[in-house]
Amino acid sequence: MTKRILVFREINDTQLASLRAEFEVDYLPHLTSFDAPEAMEILPQVHGLVGASLKVTPEVLDRAPNLEAIASISVGYDNYPVDELTRRGILLCNTPDVLTETTADTGFLLIMSTARRAIELAEMVRQGRWTQNIGKEWFGSDIHGKTLGMVGMGRIGAAIARRGALGFNMNVLYSMASSKPELEKSLGAQRLELDALLEQADIVCVTVPLTEQTEKLIGAAQFARMKPGAIFVNVARGKVVDEAAMIQALDDGTLHAAGLDVFETEPLPADSPLARMSNVVALPHIGSATHETRTAMAQRAVDNIRLALDGQPALSAVNVDALER
Repeated sequence: MTKRILVFREINDTQLASLRAEFEVDYLPHLTSFDAPEAMEILPQVHGLVGASLKVTPEVLDRAPNLEAIASISVGYDNYPVDELTRRGILLCNTPDVLTETTADTGFLLIMSTARRAIELAEMVRQGRWTQNIGKEWFGSDIHGKTLGMVGMGRIGAAIARRGALGFNMNVLYSMASSKPELEKSLGAQRLELDALLEQADIVCVTVPLTEQTEKLIGAAQFARMKPGAIFVNVARGKVVDEAAMIQALDDGTLHAAGLDVFETEPLPADSPLARMSNVVALPHIGSATHETRTAMAQRAVDNIRLALDGQPALSAVNVDALER
């Protein structure tokens, strides 16, 4: 029997053809919900899912009794009920490694553009308001030589830290991660408890995954601990931060500025204060959004689902315990 796959995120023609050569493929790259009629019709027959950004719930899984594996085109997996997938023997695969450097580029872009007020100043030029030499009221802050505090030091956090330490001679602190002796040696990084990191860092950058333990990890108490003039950067998940507390800290000057690629609600509502604050650089969740990286992520997902449904070890699996069910 030929197994059936639902692909609910855009992949290129070559990747789609490689799947169709081995499986029956339903290609719905613009699917917005598994409650859509076309998905409801297909789910009872599917053995594999390939895509990203749509939430998979136990109710969705109930409609897919033949499901064996999910290949998410993402490194994060907060849209998936991992324990439930494992209980049902459904393998969940993701795409680490291939997006590390690109997302780290985005993180450092936010650090640079926020500190140097690049968006504000570019808009001044665009609007024809640059009529004289820039005065100190428009000055930004240096990056080189400053202290970078990484909340999380996984692949992406370490890549951002390398850029800071080796490219800009920054002092690197890190927390919310196991000890990293190799990074302490190569970058001079120092591991601290979160509160101590917040008190010492000039720039705080969050890269932890979203879990029950990290939801709203950074709130009013944490912003209050940051140094006067501190910059906050989030390339993790929006819900790691108490967004209302962050807005208040930005508004009252407790926090100097923020660079954000993720938000509690995405897309960011048009009436959010973050959309109009001059001390915020807000990007539309573009951490891995380059042609090269998105192609590589999709290829990893294609390879993962082919291997998983052929009974072979996937390249990157989140819940390998599912294979024992």
